[in-house]
Formats: sequence, structure tokens, C-alpha cells
Amino acid sequence: MPDRRIEVKSYSGYRAGEVPRSFIFRGEKIEITEIIAQWIEEGIRDRTRKRFFKVKGSDGSTYDIYSDEKTEEWFVL
Repeated sequence: MPDRRIEVKSYSGYRAGEVPRSFIFRGEKIEITEIIAQWIEEGIRDRTRKRFFKVKGSDGSTYDIYSDEKTEEWFVL
């Protein structure tokens, strides 16, 4: 299944990089209650960087979401 584009509301603090706070998935707004893990992956060929987050949503589910730094879009796995 391909990654699905999502709309994310995020916070960018005093340090570089955005931290997601909520997102719209399947027409439902999900608040992020906990960031469980985060990491960065960089493509070997195109050097594209993706910032990944494993998050717990207000619906009780766990999601893996990421931002593509080149396109500035967010996706859910």
C-alpha cells in the first residue's frame, strides 16, 4: 500500500525541525498525545531527507508519519 498524504499541524520551536501536534487522517482530526520515537532517514541516491515520527493518537492508535523535507509534505505509512 502506498504512503498516504496527510495534513499536519506542527510546532517549530527554537530548534530546527517541525514537531507534529495533530493531523487529519481519513477525514478525522487526530491529536498527537505522545511522540514515541523520531528519526531521520536520507536517501542514498537522491539524498532526500525524511523525518519520521512514531506517535500515539487521541484515538488510542499508534501511527508512523513522516515529512519529506524536499516536498514539505507529510505522509502516514
